Amino acid sequence: MDIRRITPDYAVSPQIAPDDMPAIAAAGFKAVLCNRPDTEVPHELSAGVMRIAADAAGLQFIDNPVTHQGLNMDMVTLQAQTIAQAGGPVLAYCASGTRSSIVWSLGQAGKMPVDAIISATARAGYELSNLRPRLEALAQPKGCHG
Repeated sequence: MDIRRITPDYAVSPQIAPDDMPAIAAAGFKAVLCNRPDTEVPHELSAGVMRIAADAAGLQFIDNPVTHQGLNMDMVTLQAQTIAQAGGPVLAYCASGTRSSIVWSLGQAGKMPVDAIISATARAGYELSNLRPRLEALAQPKGCHG
């Protein structure tokens, strides 16, 4: 496993395996967020198999499959709600950790300064400065058009 902390309560990882769940729970995580669609993985890494392993380890499991083309604000909202309601640290995974970092970043827009969001993901090894225009747009107050 390659767990990379972005904040004390949120970390990302490339693909994990069902037998990683006990170690994830032992590391203090309360929930696992799957950002990888089943179409990208073999059956033994599917969300259903991962959910069973997470349940057995005492972890919440949330399936929020993200594709770069299909990423939408409902996915961002689900990610942010999961983090807020988990009662402790959350580990999100996808193929490399990039999508999990992007979804988190979009959910932080307007809550954290854009520079802090980009710095947090960069410290974890994910260079997302190309998201700056989108993060800045999302951070703008709604309904204030002068």
